Amino acid sequence: MKKRKNNPAKALTAFHVMAKPSGPICNLDCRYCFYLEKENLYGKKQDWAMPDPVLESYISQFIASQDSPVISFAWQGGEPTLLGVDFFRKVVAIQNKYANGKKIENAFQTNGVLLDDRWGEFLAGNQFLIGISIDGPAELHDFYRVDKGGAPTFDRVMRGLRFLKKHQVEFNVLTVVNRQNSQHPLRVYRFLKGIGAQFMQFIPIVERVAKAANPDGLVLIPPRDTHTADVSEWSVDSRQYGLFLSTIFDEWVRKDVGNYFVQIFDVALESWLGLEPSLCVFRPTCGSAMALEHNGDLYSCDHYVYPENKLGNIMEQPLQALVNSAQQRSFGLDKRDSLPRYCRECDVRFACNGECPKHRFISAPDGEPGLNYLCAGYKLFFQHIDPYMKFMANELRHQRPPANVMAWIQQQAEPVALDSEIPS
Repeated sequence: MKKRKNNPAKALTAFHVMAKPSGPICNLDCRYCFYLEKENLYGKKQDWAMPDPVLESYISQFIASQDSPVISFAWQGGEPTLLGVDFFRKVVAIQNKYANGKKIENAFQTNGVLLDDRWGEFLAGNQFLIGISIDGPAELHDFYRVDKGGAPTFDRVMRGLRFLKKHQVEFNVLTVVNRQNSQHPLRVYRFLKGIGAQFMQFIPIVERVAKAANPDGLVLIPPRDTHTADVSEWSVDSRQYGLFLSTIFDEWVRKDVGNYFVQIFDVALESWLGLEPSLCVFRPTCGSAMALEHNGDLYSCDHYVYPENKLGNIMEQPLQALVNSAQQRSFGLDKRDSLPRYCRECDVRFACNGECPKHRFISAPDGEPGLNYLCAGYKLFFQHIDPYMKFMANELRHQRPPANVMAWIQQQAEPVALDSEIPS
């Protein structure tokens, strides 16, 4: 594998945009969702669909700005399926208009409840990669993922997944790790394997809830907001997140390497190989992954859709200029420059780099501010996987499959069990 380069001093010609063509509008009311309240930034609207001029401008500018033969678009929300199949037929038509010989790829994140044969035929025919949100078996998924009437959604999500399988649509699963399902790592992992999820993402949910909304009507606030706030009741506990990942890793590394793929395990292996992590939260700097709202407003990051992090509007300023603005460069470099000494001296900094700045709202043991809320969990996890990662990295350096780790483990003495193993 080639080492990836990330030099913030140079103009970005390869960057990621998470497009929100339906804004924050969704047909579910997941209790932990951080994006639903973004509706307050735009007031009550009748039509949240991205207008045709904005859509065409974004697609044409994004293709032109990418110095790559393959252009990857990412569509999210809110819930993008609310826009209907015909909206995305229009997306594909515009992409073809401006492709200029480049290959176009599309990734699409959905809650799955509206998927049907029509969606399946379209997604398969246009080779969309689908991310579907599933938090585990029914009782864990439905604890937070409910519809506008508070009704469970698990059965409808499973129905949508069946349509993806029927039409052989490529998919992966995004699981939000929260206060509830984090207690049951093996139940979650084995369930996902059981439904055919070969590719998995485990995303920790961490939000601070203010005592009162800020002037923009937002209650879920960023790290530096001065409003009095508490960690939400649905946020995953830091150490429990580390135990969740470690418990799943212990099963995966013994049985499933090469057959099932867990994003954070793959990204960790990149770090043990000395490569720059492909996932933004673990890179030394950030700023190359932005969020585009339905009206053309561009924000520094999907997790930083706040007025102070708005870069501008692509209908008023070129996308490339906003991406390479002084504001965005400063945002990206601040991740590295604000790292507490406790992090800079940490033995797993090479794999973590302080993780996402959104989570840096506690103090280090010496009292320095800016420590990541998930620090304890990440230290537990990265230290736990170290011997296995070293073995797999060495196998890859010698052009041998990392799956050899499974046979190697069988030859070793069993490791000390985690002190909070959950029998699930």
